[in-house]
Amino acid sequence: MGRRVELDNRGLEPPQPMIRILDTLKGLADDDILVAHNDRQPMFLYPELEELGYTHETQQMDDGSYRITIHKRR
Repeated sequence: MGRRVELDNRGLEPPQPMIRILDTLKGLADDDILVAHNDRQPMFLYPELEELGYTHETQQMDDGSYRITIHKRR
């Protein structure tokens, strides 16, 4: 298993969280996992991830933020 990379996007206005996530994915190995923390559910990100070959799991946290776990489709 690869690295687990955490990316905190809380406090940023759209589209900055999506841009940061996509830029971070470019530097990851196929077996790395990206865990992004956002204030909002990134609805426009999901089609981009699908197109690039990633899967995702989104969980709403108790504070109302969202944790999105992203990894390369196997």
